[in-house]
This record gives sequence, C-alpha cells and structure tokens, in this order.
Amino acid sequence: MIECVGLLKRYESASGAVEALRGLDLSVRCGELVAITGPSGCGKTTLLNLLGALDHPSGGTLRVAGREVPRTPRERALFRRGTVSFVFQQFHLVPTLTAAENVSLPLRFAGVPRAERRCRAAALLERVGLAARREHFPRLLSGGEQQRVAVARALASGAGLLLADEPTGNLDGETASAIVTLLREAVAEGKTLVLVTHDPEVAALADRAVRLRDGRVED
Repeated sequence: MIECVGLLKRYESASGAVEALRGLDLSVRCGELVAITGPSGCGKTTLLNLLGALDHPSGGTLRVAGREVPRTPRERALFRRGTVSFVFQQFHLVPTLTAAENVSLPLRFAGVPRAERRCRAAALLERVGLAARREHFPRLLSGGEQQRVAVARALASGAGLLLADEPTGNLDGETASAIVTLLREAVAEGKTLVLVTHDPEVAALADRAVRLRDGRVED
C-alpha cells in the first residue's frame, strides 16, 4: 500500500532550509494499522501530508497504492480522490452543513446521486452511533460526536487508505477509545490506516508502532 525509500522533505524559512524528513524509509502493507509516534517536530505530520498527497517530497521515492504521488497540486488532488481520506484532530467539518451533509460530501464530489448519498450517509451515521443526530449542525455536537462524523465522512469516500492525525488528541479517554474502535473496525474490513499519535495507549492498539526522530525512523 505504501512504500517510502529515502524520503526527503525540505522547507525554506527566513533562516534557511529546514529538513523535516531526512531519508526516511517506511513500508505499510494493505490492511495494516500503523501508529506513527515520536516527539514534536520529528516529522510525523509532514510524513502524513506526503502520504496523503497534500504535499510532495523534495527527494526519494514515494508510492501509494502502487502509484507514485504526483508533483503538481492538481494531479495530487485527482490522485487523492478515491485513494486516500483523512481524519484530523480538529475535525474540519463544514459548519453550515448538517452531520449527514458533511458525511455525504465525498459522495457529492464523486458524482453519486443525491438519493443514494442520503442513504449511504444515514447508514454510516448509524454505524458510528449518530443516527439521531444526523440533522444537527457541528456546533450542536460534542467533540466526540464531531469526530465520529469525521470518521464517517472518511469512510464514505471509499478510499482504501485512511490517514489520521491525532484523531483522539482533544477527546476524553472513553470517547478516544470509541474512536479508535471505529478505526480498527475499518481496518478489519480491509482499510489501511496510518495513525499519528502522542498517546502510548492508542499506539499500543496498532499492529505496529513506528517511532520517528529527527526526520527518520528510529532504530
């Protein structure tokens, strides 16, 4: 599913070039749940952005789902569609859309007819325990409920690769456990999940934990 060889990422700053990733090597198999851990500033989020084709590497080789990640923003946007979906710490729900409308957004972009979008969104919200809240706007939902909507939206896309950046970071322990359970269920159904986390308890639930330090995989 994922193959990184000698992955490099440099950013230009006022004080000069910053090397966020320094020859990182990583492989993730289809159907695997991998936790990415490490101290702040070690390159975790940078790596996730590259895996999700939100950015492109400065060097090295990156293949996702058997294809090299494109360089141009337009090509990367097309690459992401149907291949990768995201769950973020800050939820990133559209505030003017209901829970059901947020979940159905990927389906709308994919050209799925409205009636089918509504049915599939309703089924996903029932799956994450929010059937009774489907017409609520994000401001009326708790943090845990908003993250459940975000998980349902990620599943709606049909993408085989899920990328989650600190998805439990703002949640209490019980709610965090429920979110991880939903993500593990997705992996059991054949999804591949790469999860960035600072929480050792969350990392322990993964099939494998990979620790980064200074832009590389720590031995």
